[in-house]
Amino acid sequence: MTEAKQTVAADPPAHSNPAGHGWKVLAVLGTLMGFASISTDLYLPAMPAIAESLKADTGMIEWTISGYLIGFSVGQLFWGPIGDRFGRRLPVAIGLVLFAFGSAACALADSVGAMIGWRVVQAIGACAGVVLARAMARDLCEKERAAQMLSTLMTIMAVAPLLGPLLGGQVLALAGWRAIFWLLVGIGTITLIALATLPETLPRQRRRRDAPGSVLIGYIELLTDRRLLAYTFAGAFFYGGLFAYIAGTPSAYITYYHVPPQLYGVLFAVGIVGIMAANFANAKLIPRIGSTILLRRGTLLAALAGAALAGASRQGWGGLAGLAVPLFAYVGAAGFIIANSIAGALSRFPDRAGAVSALVGAIQYGSGIVGSGLVGAFADGTPWPMAAVIALCGIGSLLCARSLHRPTLSS
Repeated sequence: MTEAKQTVAADPPAHSNPAGHGWKVLAVLGTLMGFASISTDLYLPAMPAIAESLKADTGMIEWTISGYLIGFSVGQLFWGPIGDRFGRRLPVAIGLVLFAFGSAACALADSVGAMIGWRVVQAIGACAGVVLARAMARDLCEKERAAQMLSTLMTIMAVAPLLGPLLGGQVLALAGWRAIFWLLVGIGTITLIALATLPETLPRQRRRRDAPGSVLIGYIELLTDRRLLAYTFAGAFFYGGLFAYIAGTPSAYITYYHVPPQLYGVLFAVGIVGIMAANFANAKLIPRIGSTILLRRGTLLAALAGAALAGASRQGWGGLAGLAVPLFAYVGAAGFIIANSIAGALSRFPDRAGAVSALVGAIQYGSGIVGSGLVGAFADGTPWPMAAVIALCGIGSLLCARSLHRPTLSS
């Protein structure tokens, strides 16, 4: 705990005002962070069509999401320390090349097993940009400013999931599901070109020179900081519910409530609008209220929304609206949870922002593996398994955020 405090004081970021960074930098960072969602959101409306084409059941197709999360979670643990040692831009470029290759292989897949495997490769490439974009935000800003910058970036990156299902539904109708993955190849290539305009945020004198074998020890040291864990798991539980939502809503909306795939994108987009509005509000409220208080309030909203969703799903209250309204509230809470939980964790060890970002991301997306996997494992043709997972995750997120009150976790 003392070491973390000394590090914060001894190694302030080079810049502290996110408004001082050009929109070009924010746009590229936002795009990199958007790879976490666009890689999945774009093909969500095509999941039933992919299942039919590859002769797979709903549970197996939902594992294409879980497989992606496995690669995304584990891959971050490698990219974070690499970014701390060699800088941010080169690892991101390598990751984008790997992402494009994996996307092309998904487009050519002829079985659900191959699709799951190549989704893992796609994710390992995509996560380089996500984990190091977060680290770059911490390179540029202190804790509260970093939370504001992350909220701004998440508002930008929310365009990806907002348009993803809508665009994916149209591509599916016009050219089939394989064209969606070819579109991802193009997006990865364009982002790689745009990366050349991004400055390196980690100068050579601030790079770590740890031996490769010390990486595991470094992660173990980070895991001893209980406040870092409280921030991390507040976000991790929420992510479990969020990916249960991503995995479960195609079946719940399209199959159970017979929503056309094109209109599914509209329902999905409504939730993203909620995230964008909450992120905008979060960035404005942080100077007045503080990121940790906003985090606790966001987790309370998530817990209440999850409980309402579980009750409506179990009892059949309200039909489609009874499902969609609490889901909107739960997803919207992301605007107060994700940026603040990440910024809080990064504030503990700013000189190891890459490793902390990787650990946070691995745990949070690892919980997404569990959340989406549980929806697939207990799929029964109704929205109930998804609703139950979301409710439990909302409560878990709230309990972790509330633990930040405890004196033993104080800064």
